[in-house]
Amino acid sequence: MFLFPGMIGSRKEMKTIEQTVTIKVHLKLHDAADSDKLWQVMVQYMRACNVVSQYIFDHEFELKATHLHKKLYHHLRDQYHLKSQLTNSVVRTVIANYKTVKTQLKQKPYHYWQEQKQGKKKLLTVKRDLSWLWYALRYRRPQADLQRNRDWSVTRNGDLSVNTLTGRIKVTPIYQGLEQYLDGTWKLGVAKLIKSGHKWYLHIAVTKNFPELDIANSQNIVGIDRGLRFLATTYDQKEQVNFFSGQDIIRKRRKFKNLRAKLQAKGTKSAHRRLKKIGQRENRWMTTINHQLSKTLVHQFGSNALFVLEDLTNVRNSTEKSPKANRYERVSWAFFQLEQFLTYKAQMMGSAVVKVAPDYTSQRCPKCTLIRKENRDHYTHEYQCSRCHYRSNDDRIGAMNIQWLGQQYQAGVKRPKLTVAG
Repeated sequence: MFLFPGMIGSRKEMKTIEQTVTIKVHLKLHDAADSDKLWQVMVQYMRACNVVSQYIFDHEFELKATHLHKKLYHHLRDQYHLKSQLTNSVVRTVIANYKTVKTQLKQKPYHYWQEQKQGKKKLLTVKRDLSWLWYALRYRRPQADLQRNRDWSVTRNGDLSVNTLTGRIKVTPIYQGLEQYLDGTWKLGVAKLIKSGHKWYLHIAVTKNFPELDIANSQNIVGIDRGLRFLATTYDQKEQVNFFSGQDIIRKRRKFKNLRAKLQAKGTKSAHRRLKKIGQRENRWMTTINHQLSKTLVHQFGSNALFVLEDLTNVRNSTEKSPKANRYERVSWAFFQLEQFLTYKAQMMGSAVVKVAPDYTSQRCPKCTLIRKENRDHYTHEYQCSRCHYRSNDDRIGAMNIQWLGQQYQAGVKRPKLTVAG
């Protein structure tokens, strides 16, 4: 029996943080005609999104909901026969997508080399915004965002009532493996209606408040060095090291890469269809690996732990100089996704994640603090200090330095980073 969400909790002195998770609910339709009704909603919603997107692109990226509502509301309702709430959701969906792209462009500035005097080159950086887009955002996959209690709701017998263009229909949800989010402590929100193959799903956003970790009193600081040879190398306050090998991951990704190259060489329609399926399968596999790794890390260190990661926002800029044979593996692993998964799983466990500057983390000796690039051997994956002769695995060295930066963060340093003395 479905439990309705109750109050999240009273306001206390203890600080809390709101965590949002998306759960995937399979829908069992009661009538074959209901499939056509749901499909019609998604197609019209997609078309309306493209209209709003083009308007935003043509009008200097106007992102004020009130202005767009005034200009487009009646046209969207008349043209696509959407209900009032669905029409409002179209505008919100497109605005949110443009804001996401705006943030992504800001995080990835354009870099180029400029010729200087005496044959020298200088790396220049140009900030990017939405004006860098050549085309309006396009929506090609039918889907729709449904507002809780307006476009979808829970009935007394546990079924879901979903709004369509011709009225409401009832469907039976299948919550397999999602019982923890249905205990009444999670608040249900917007649901995205999606069709995958012949199956229907609702991706429902659920939120809950969790106690925020008091970083100053954290009992365990864990430095995590991310890479490909080892997806993660951890070093904690007990000086224990754990390596999570990525060799099997590398081999499987190379198989995907080689198969993709063969299909691209064929260039047939069937080859392109298979290329698309392979890309989707690889992405799902990568997501599963990141979920498993982040879950393992959180459960291994438990609550009241501070996980420290390098800020890899511009990791692509530093890895594009890698050998061509290894470049694909280096720049295309979903490091940011792993960071997201670890962040929300840690918060739910009563822990936290912080990011520190990645400068010199693999070049600094954790014993005598000497920073020297030549001390690290990329081929043997070994670090040996030229001053104190301390010797260790280079991934372990990185995790140790990241953990040390986490200690500085706990001590009150806002932006701890390693710098070369003198």
